[in-house]
Parts: sequence; structure tokens; C-alpha cells
Amino acid sequence: MRTLFLILLLALVPFKTGEADTIDIYRGETPVQSKDAAVLRRALPEALRHVLLKFSGLRSFDDYPEVEPALRQASSIMLSFYYRNVTTIMADGSELEELRLVAQFSSEKVDEIARSLQLPLWPAERDPLDIWVVVDNGLDRRIMPLEFAYAWESMTDAAAWRGLPVSWPQADEEGLFQIDAQLLWGGYTEDLDLLPGRGIMIAAARREGLEWSVRTNVAYSGDNWTWRIQDRDLQAALTESLQQTVDYVAAANTIAAADLGIWKHEVTVAGVNTAAAYERCLAYLQKFSIVNQVGVVSAQSGRITFRIELSALPQYFETALADDGVLTRDEDESFYFFRP
Repeated sequence: MRTLFLILLLALVPFKTGEADTIDIYRGETPVQSKDAAVLRRALPEALRHVLLKFSGLRSFDDYPEVEPALRQASSIMLSFYYRNVTTIMADGSELEELRLVAQFSSEKVDEIARSLQLPLWPAERDPLDIWVVVDNGLDRRIMPLEFAYAWESMTDAAAWRGLPVSWPQADEEGLFQIDAQLLWGGYTEDLDLLPGRGIMIAAARREGLEWSVRTNVAYSGDNWTWRIQDRDLQAALTESLQQTVDYVAAANTIAAADLGIWKHEVTVAGVNTAAAYERCLAYLQKFSIVNQVGVVSAQSGRITFRIELSALPQYFETALADDGVLTRDEDESFYFFRP
């Protein structure tokens, strides 16, 4: 009953809904001291490193020593760049200004580098993660208390850096959440299949003497994980919890380097009865990052057979279609129905 009540309450909390977010894995950032040309040349390899980290889902390249020399190609494969200022709120309420270089690299060249390095691929279509944080300071237990807003910002920035889209619950006009913190504290993620195409992270932080103990529960694409972290600094503990969340999510959703390449695959789709439906169906098939090209083999009576060039084994494409739900299989699984 407690779990059912929690589900009903969470269903009332506003979160952004919709399809998986598509991350630009070919755009990298890195902090810089100035906009000087010499600084730019030195910073571009770091921006490319960021791209390869987002591309692969890895947190570091400790097991890939060949990455370092490959970064020297950064200036030759950069397409454009600009700078942006990032303001970070510190624990004491002060603000820290940071200048970042943002560089866009050639997708074709990055793909070539990644293949040569045998890096895994974390496809750019990534389900968003809804984050809840409950804090017990020994006196009371509250959902996302305002005095720790700097920690939520740190978690959001870490997720963006890794390439995982996240969203946070919105409080009502009185600053309250329509859910009991006691119920949320239980971390019932395994029972919360609320919004298709979304994951959920619940971090429960308790003050224990001089340290914070953070228990994290994550549910994402059918997988569930839970672990604990202890640290004297709540921001550090929560940010590390977010980093570990991305580690688990990325590892569960990446395509191994051995499964990358070029494959031809045919898909027959029924229900494409108008020119507008055809355009929508074609656009839908082309949206997947592992799809290189889409062509038509045959078309008759509202049924079209597409020939698709893939950059990964067809099983990954079929799994992506099943997760998305726009195309549904017929009973004998010989073709799909289009549900625009």
C-alpha cells in the first residue's frame, strides 16, 4: 500500500515528458584561462577528450593508453568553436565564474578515431533521468532543501558533462513537493515504472556524526542498482553518486566496439498510407544515431520496405525500436505497424 501511494503521488509531480533526448556527442567543452590563440591550441585536445568520453560513456581512459596520442588530431578535425561563461554557486553562497571553450568536431572523423581506438559507443538517444534527493540532517527530513541548492547544481553539471539528460521535480507555489519525504526515503525505484522512456534516481542523505551517508537507488531501462557513499562533504557525496549513476547507466546501454561496423538491414512498415505519413516514418527511422542511411526497397498498399544502413549490429536497432514504441510488431513479427 505504501508503494502504491508513492506511485500515485509521484504521478502528480511535474517532470518534463517526451522522447529520449538526443545528446550532441560531437561537441566538447573544457575550462580555459583566456581566449588567447595559444590557449585555444592547447585546449582543443581536452575538448576532444570530452567528446570521446561522452561518445563512449566512460569516465576516464585509464584502460585506453592510445587515446592520448589520438587527441593531437583535435585542431585538424574541429569544425567550429565558441566560448561561454559558466557560473557556479559555492557552498557559502558565493559565485565562481569559469570560462569554457566549446568546440564542435567532425562526426565522421570522431567516429573514425573511436573505431581505431576500439571505444564503445553510448548511442546519442538517451532516456532522461528524474532525480530526487531527500536530506536528513538529524533534526528533520526534507526533499531538496534550498540550503543545498549548490549541490543540486553540481549534480546537474556533472550529468551534463557526462552526457546524461536529467530533470528535477518542481515544487508548488509554496515551495512544497506533493509527496511525503518518509515514503520517498524508502527508495522504491523498482516499483516506479511511471513514465516510459525515463529513469529515476533517489538519493537519501543522512548526517551521521561528522559524515554524510548517501544511499542511492537507480532504475533505468529495466535495470536497478543501489549503493552507499560516505563523505564529510554532502556535495562531494551526491556528485559522486551521480557519477556512479552515469557509470552504471552508460555501461548498461553502450555498444561494444566489436559490434560496431556497417550492416544492411531491411524493415517493413505497414500503415504508411499518405505522403505525410511516409515523411514522418522516414524522419523517425533517420533519427537514430546508429542509422547511417535509409532507402526504399518497395512500396505498395501502405506497406513500405526500407533498407537501412546501420553502424552497429541490427539487434541494437531492433531493441531501440522496441523501447521507443512508435513502431509495433505484428503478431508473427514479419513487419511493423506505424503509429505516428
